[in-house]
Amino acid sequence: MINLAPDKGQVLNDAFRVLKPSGRLSVSDIVFDGELSDLPVSEGEARAALSWTACFAGALTMREYRTLLEAAGFERIGLEVTRRYTVAELRAQGSEMLTGLPAEALTALDGKVTSCAITAWRPA
Repeated sequence: MINLAPDKGQVLNDAFRVLKPSGRLSVSDIVFDGELSDLPVSEGEARAALSWTACFAGALTMREYRTLLEAAGFERIGLEVTRRYTVAELRAQGSEMLTGLPAEALTALDGKVTSCAITAWRPA
């Protein structure tokens, strides 16, 4: 899980480096669909509320993922949502998750946490 790495850009740079020309990267990761700045709480507050596991708290947004993949040199980047998590599902994952967030933040967060299939190719 790339989410667990403190320097996700370096992980993607290393993946690019070890792939043969025309090689494909294919991973599944937790990704935020949309910007966290759109929430009615700060990004820090949202991440803290999801911090029971780094898989959620350390997630990149789709835009951030695409930007890091492009910066590493990848092309033909695909990010496909394979599952959306509701607030109820997130809460079921851990009793402490989302504690302290106001109702409007929970509404905005509903469905924003996703499992995503990520693909990208190293140019030939």
